Amino acid sequence: MSSSEHQDVGGESKAVPVPSASQPTPPQHVAPAPLTGAQLIWGTVALSLATFMNVLDSSIANVSIPAIAGDLGVSPNQGTWVITSFGVANAISVPLTGWLTQRFGAVRLFTTSIALFVITSFLCGFAPSLELLVFFRILQGLVAGPMIPLSQTLLLASYPSAKAGTALALWGVTTLVAPVAGPLLGGWITDNISWPWIFYINLPVGIFSALLTWNIYKTRETTVRKLPIDTVGLSLLVIWVGALQLMLDKGKELDWFSSNVIVGLACVAAVAFVIFLIWELTEEHPVVDIRLFTGRNFAFGALSLSVAYGLFFGNVVLMPLWLQQFMGYTATSAGMALAPVGLFAILLTPLVGKKVGQWDPRMMATGAFIVFAIVLWLRAQFTTDTDFNHILFPTLLQGAAMAFFFIPLTTLTLAGLPPARIPAAAGLSNFVRIMAGAMGTSVVTTVWERRAALHHAHLTEPLSQVDGNLPWTLSSMQNSGMNFGQSLTQINRVIDQQAFTKAATDIFLASAVLFVLLIALIWLTKRPKKMAPSLVKDGGGAH
Repeated sequence: MSSSEHQDVGGESKAVPVPSASQPTPPQHVAPAPLTGAQLIWGTVALSLATFMNVLDSSIANVSIPAIAGDLGVSPNQGTWVITSFGVANAISVPLTGWLTQRFGAVRLFTTSIALFVITSFLCGFAPSLELLVFFRILQGLVAGPMIPLSQTLLLASYPSAKAGTALALWGVTTLVAPVAGPLLGGWITDNISWPWIFYINLPVGIFSALLTWNIYKTRETTVRKLPIDTVGLSLLVIWVGALQLMLDKGKELDWFSSNVIVGLACVAAVAFVIFLIWELTEEHPVVDIRLFTGRNFAFGALSLSVAYGLFFGNVVLMPLWLQQFMGYTATSAGMALAPVGLFAILLTPLVGKKVGQWDPRMMATGAFIVFAIVLWLRAQFTTDTDFNHILFPTLLQGAAMAFFFIPLTTLTLAGLPPARIPAAAGLSNFVRIMAGAMGTSVVTTVWERRAALHHAHLTEPLSQVDGNLPWTLSSMQNSGMNFGQSLTQINRVIDQQAFTKAATDIFLASAVLFVLLIALIWLTKRPKKMAPSLVKDGGGAH
């Protein structure tokens, strides 16, 4: 993505168009006056609803994965493709937002994105197989890319500059409420209606938002001009990202590198990635500005943000799977256990937004990582006897870490960059972060399954103690009235519950250690100077 674009790709700022050397200077575009009265209120509602719908869709499916997997006849681990496919497609489309905005206009692009999101949501709910559901989720992720950044861009243009902070605060609360509502709504719908309705509920919300947005903003279209698109770079991006994610998703099924398919995918991803890097470094209008990584703050800030987000999101996906499959929770009760994660985030985010320019953001991010580590250490103490209240407490605590996580790290990542490069930097940072979230989900679920198999083997060793010709446990259960098959089923169920619980706590503990180690990356950045509010508010964090 070239520095010529004027729209925010990651949701952080709104910059002035900067024409490239090969393009004629476009006519000056006079920004429309801020909205007032009822138009301002309804405009804010329309943009907030679209943002809420988008962010909600990234969390609402988490508690529904077991139900989706069971209904479509696949394993819960395969069901996680519903999450990773959306994330990968969304990450790919995010860097294109700037080019698409200048080609078609912010209002037209935003409204079209909402309309296409509604259509793909219907298709997701209608999907009769996992393959089709994943395909439609990919389409949904692709069309969703521009919605988050453009909602903030249009919102900022709706308010006077003096009230930009108020606009961002309203927008930020929307992105934080959605993760709270997602698990609760998803759980209730799954238990009381059916899982397709987690997608169907987007239809009335999206249609209302699209019509309202077009009615209010159609006369406030941004400047449209043709710019070249890096077709080769985009194609290579799709190839290496797609091959890598497919390798991670299919690896556990095909026994990893003992499979020629996995070896082939790994080779395709590696070769395409190397060619992609070379091409992007030499292309005049790259789809991704790789040179941003030469900056110290951007490199270490984006790396720490992305790895931490991958750990965070992987654990967010793991929790409802464990609760529903092995702790006897319904989708609704699992949602209730996970929903409070946004409460402290909602309360503390305005404070963080005000203080990030005064306090050292490295200290704030360090505090967040420490709290994340404590949360995961507490979860590492879980057993099959852990009650709801002990599961709920770390979730509440995690919300405080979220508030001090996204904004300070975004501030560090964008610090020192000229305004013309902020949109490209925000887009690249969000691309890497979203990709890390999808990959974190695949890695965590794979490791969970492997550790569970190891614990299962260890837990079955005591069964080798015999009483006559039968293991003592089987003998005692048969003496209590169970037949041989019932006894085996009961023993295996108990062992599976213990094995997968131990595997989950292994991941929680390892993630806690990694969060502590990641603190070192934060301190490789330089403390930034005080920044404008529009550069430190990151709406992508909740997504």
